[in-house]
Amino acid sequence: MTITRRGMMGGAVAAGLMASPLAAAVRFDRRKPGFVLTPDGGGVVPLFVDAADISGVRRAAADLAADIGRVTGTAARIIGDRAALPDRMIVVGTIGHSPLIDRMIATGKLDVTGVTGKWEAFVVQTIANPLPGVREALVIAGSDRRGAIYGAYDLSRMIGVSPWYWWADVPVVRQAHLRVAHGRYVQGSPAVKYRGIFLNDEAPCLSGWTTEKFGGMNAKFYGRLFELLLRLRANYLWPAMWNNAFAIDDPANAPMAEDYGIVMGTSHHEPMMRAHKEWTDNRAEYGNGAWNYATNKPAVRKFFGEGITRNRANEVVVTIGMRGDGDVALESTGSLQSDVKLLESIIADQRAIIAQGMAKPAEQVPQVWVLFTEVYKYYDAGLKLPDDVTLMFADDNVGNLRRLPTPAERGRKGGFGIYFHMDMHGGPFAYQWINSNPLPKIWEQMNLANQYGANEIWIANVGDLKPLELPIEFFLAMAWNPADVGKDKIAGWTRDWAERQFGAAHADEIAYLAARYGKYNALRKPEQIRPDTFSLVNYREAERMCAAWDDLVRRADAVNAALRADQRDAFYQLVLYPVRACANLTSMYVAAGRNALFAEQARASTAVEANEVRRRFRYDRELSDTYNHVMAGGKWNHMMDQTHIGYFDWYPPEADIMPPVSEVDSADVTGFGVAVDGNRRSWPGYYLPPELPTLDSITRMPTYFEVFPRGADVPLAVTVTADKPWLIIREGKAFGVSPRDRRYWIDVDWAKAPVGRSEASVTVKGEQTVRVKVTAIRATPAQERDARGAYGGLAGPFAVPVTGFSRAVPVGGVRWEAIPDFGRVGAAMSIFPVDAASHADPKAAPRLEYLVYLAEAGTYHVDLVTGPTLQVLPGRNLSVAMWLDAGPAEIATVFTPADAASQDFLGDKHAANTKDNGRTMRFTVKADRPGRHVLTIGMIDPTMVIQTLAVSRDAPVASYFGPPAIVARAGPNAADGPWQVVRA
Repeated sequence: MTITRRGMMGGAVAAGLMASPLAAAVRFDRRKPGFVLTPDGGGVVPLFVDAADISGVRRAAADLAADIGRVTGTAARIIGDRAALPDRMIVVGTIGHSPLIDRMIATGKLDVTGVTGKWEAFVVQTIANPLPGVREALVIAGSDRRGAIYGAYDLSRMIGVSPWYWWADVPVVRQAHLRVAHGRYVQGSPAVKYRGIFLNDEAPCLSGWTTEKFGGMNAKFYGRLFELLLRLRANYLWPAMWNNAFAIDDPANAPMAEDYGIVMGTSHHEPMMRAHKEWTDNRAEYGNGAWNYATNKPAVRKFFGEGITRNRANEVVVTIGMRGDGDVALESTGSLQSDVKLLESIIADQRAIIAQGMAKPAEQVPQVWVLFTEVYKYYDAGLKLPDDVTLMFADDNVGNLRRLPTPAERGRKGGFGIYFHMDMHGGPFAYQWINSNPLPKIWEQMNLANQYGANEIWIANVGDLKPLELPIEFFLAMAWNPADVGKDKIAGWTRDWAERQFGAAHADEIAYLAARYGKYNALRKPEQIRPDTFSLVNYREAERMCAAWDDLVRRADAVNAALRADQRDAFYQLVLYPVRACANLTSMYVAAGRNALFAEQARASTAVEANEVRRRFRYDRELSDTYNHVMAGGKWNHMMDQTHIGYFDWYPPEADIMPPVSEVDSADVTGFGVAVDGNRRSWPGYYLPPELPTLDSITRMPTYFEVFPRGADVPLAVTVTADKPWLIIREGKAFGVSPRDRRYWIDVDWAKAPVGRSEASVTVKGEQTVRVKVTAIRATPAQERDARGAYGGLAGPFAVPVTGFSRAVPVGGVRWEAIPDFGRVGAAMSIFPVDAASHADPKAAPRLEYLVYLAEAGTYHVDLVTGPTLQVLPGRNLSVAMWLDAGPAEIATVFTPADAASQDFLGDKHAANTKDNGRTMRFTVKADRPGRHVLTIGMIDPTMVIQTLAVSRDAPVASYFGPPAIVARAGPNAADGPWQVVRA
């Protein structure tokens, strides 16, 4: 059926969270005919679920009845007796398990075409006179138990009950009228068969919260979690395992999972449905106690067998294989080949145990072997795996896939899966505090997985679950149907998510805030920010980063003030807390960086910046205390207990550690100092005179210097004058806390400046005198014509937006396309289709052409920043080419023989790339003349994402982002992000 945007907006809520067949059908008025859930006489229609149906379906039907009550104020009455059917009713049931539904199918009243026999599909149909004595029914029929469950929850979502109504305190808006348009609505099977999450790294947050709220990770807790998963159309769970054992912590846990319809598994290093804690707590009962198949085989086999036997009646996906004692590598038997043979024997024995324990052939029991960390080497060395076992590739712990199926591998019966990380306690570094998973990055990597055929199982490590609500839902929506969440639909999906939680009035702004804070956090994960991460002297980088965060805080505060009171708890946890806390953390580290820099420059404001660091460190605690103790009346206490400040190794510190600060002994110091744009030094003091970056009439970007007190933090008594009439001086506040530090912007009245290179000076006079040199270059009319429409200028490095190409050349249906809002930029570029073949000749491949203006002839450095993509297919070395005009193509390759180990998982360069969330590939090009040129990027390998281009005559100066893209824009609008600056 076709659903228009108007139809969607006329429905109950936006459906972009997860495509719903009911998106345009549910209404809150009576304008058109339909099945009315709220009759004129009052109350709501009753809900029938057959007493003979599967228990999980009956339970979900009861949730639907309660959800109707949440919306209307009156819960639907539940009927299970087929002998006493009402005049009108909702019917929920499973084909083949609900006699009433089977009867409607047999009489031709219920059409289950396209549903029967499918995996987790359902149909919703309004039927007139479906049964004797029944005038009208709204029927939700599932192809299997989860199909029926998803159908029931789909109606809940469409009438306005968010899947996060309990888990994020999203309020339900009351409605007096509920109606479903007459018709038949079908939801087919999901794209990914098993879709789920892994609770991990659960101490101190999740463990502390569950202990306080439920008394542990027991059935009360898991019941809430199972309901959430089903509302999100997930079906698979790896339970918490740091200090927990799912089946032992509460004997009701496993039966409850089966009752709900959740498929249970165990983590990548916990084979045969056993938690590793079950071994460590009881190792004395198992032979010599060694987790070693070579030396303690009978005992380990016994341990495996117990796990399978107790799950004989449960729907599970069994993790097979074996790693070391805990989440470490397998203890080697002496060589890689002997280790492979040991693992093959382990898997063969496990299969025999599965067949015996489950009383069915092993190939009829879903199994998965997870290639985590070192496990890849066994597969690469030729380990033989039974064809029905799902082979699950893991990412690099930071959301970059390490491997995808080759064409030759894709025919295996068990298929392939992906183990994806949104949270990590391990290498290359831990990140467990807050959401730092932008949706475009998740989309880009998981789209590769889907297109390359790794779509049997998707599971995401989500840490404590909160505060990863948004990326969890996005990941599961992609797993259900990737086509519904294409790269150009992510913004719309996020907007619909915001509307689902908070209504239409503020949905656009909330979606922007939610997307943007995740993006900023991924520029450099909060745990990896340091005082010197963002440059304080080049490109106003730290200043732009703080300004971007400050803009988010202002906008989030404005939304918070405009929301209803009952929406603010949800807004705090989903948007406001992460925005405020991450903005504060960034500003705290930048203040620490200023403190260190100002100490070098002997600024009186050094102490002010130290106090700012202390203030923001205290504010971080205030924000987390509000989350834990004030928000929702303390419902989520402990969920913000995670330390996140002061990392000195890959793991979190035991307590948050304030960045160190410096103090300056300025008792004998007087006067003022000057610091100039692009230089850490200060004057008087340094032996060479101060000089500002060169100004030019093509880029027209101003520069600045700052004047500050030394000694006492008192108002400055200085005069600032220029020796040329074409210099413009504007005074303002310096970037820092102290109002005493002043910034003097230096610009040029280009109509008055002479053509060519000119020099001038600005004099700062007070107790002493400092002269700052200024160089300006005004273009000739010919230069201005040549530069028009091109990137570059007459001086200094410049950036080229990768979407700013003048021409894109596709070849054979393969093309460069934009991925909106990806990575460091407003949009990145990548090759589509993503599984296109590599090109040997870049000049005959898909390419992008950029117009650049180079001020002089000679050699130029070009830094191409790409995504930190790994070698997902063996033999594909990730190459890309660049050339200037008709010059030779220079090919840069990531995985060269010399660099492969360093660029790969946990290598030195890989660690740097993942911290930066980007990889810099360096090129040199030679211009035979000054003026206008065409810079071309040519494809060699797919799966590469290019983010920025930075061109410089000299070696690039130190900065995190490189030179910003300069965007000409009239008016006082702020920049769209820290990756660009605005020229008014």
